[in-house]
Amino acid sequence: MLTPAIFDIALTAFVSLFVIIDPLGLLPIFIGLTQGASAAHKRKMAFKGVLIGGVILVFFALLGDHFLELLGVGLPAFRIAGGVMLFLIALEMVFDKRAKRREVNAEEVKGSDFHEDIAVFPLAIPLISGPGAIASIMLLMSANKENIVAQSAVLMVLAGVLLLCLTLFLLAEKLERFVGDTITHIISRVLGIVLAALAIQYILDGLKRGLLS
Repeated sequence: MLTPAIFDIALTAFVSLFVIIDPLGLLPIFIGLTQGASAAHKRKMAFKGVLIGGVILVFFALLGDHFLELLGVGLPAFRIAGGVMLFLIALEMVFDKRAKRREVNAEEVKGSDFHEDIAVFPLAIPLISGPGAIASIMLLMSANKENIVAQSAVLMVLAGVLLLCLTLFLLAEKLERFVGDTITHIISRVLGIVLAALAIQYILDGLKRGLLS
């Protein structure tokens, strides 16, 4: 049963992961990376890239806490560091720096001699499962460490966002004529403001838990 508390957790997870992974922002990058490729190759890159990115994110979602323990890093410190990282990403989105950096990375791969398989780099890493996405999924899972239902909801939301990425990639050719630069930039800036607020909340939670521990 979907309780109000679980719904709030799922909604927070969706907003955070949707903003960080940014399926709408990845769409024009995917179109540029696969320009001139066959339809079969585009489908293969879409499935492979989303699958690899998803496996990486699930790995950090399930084992991220243990990885931090091995390094001797506490969860409050990780929340603060993750919040700062997300805030910097938010600033990039608001001031249109993130999209330009992604486009430069895409052009570098596109112009190389080995650009045919773009599934692992840059699609899966760092476009889908970049530092921001990894930090976000670990923070969401650690915030609900004692609640298996809540963690399951977070993983389901992650699966939904990845499915949205896959759907957009598969429909890239049809959507290309409808998604212009202006619309992409507007969406990126609005989501950047939302992400900045979430990042500040992560930092405040980390400070609060650190002072209480």
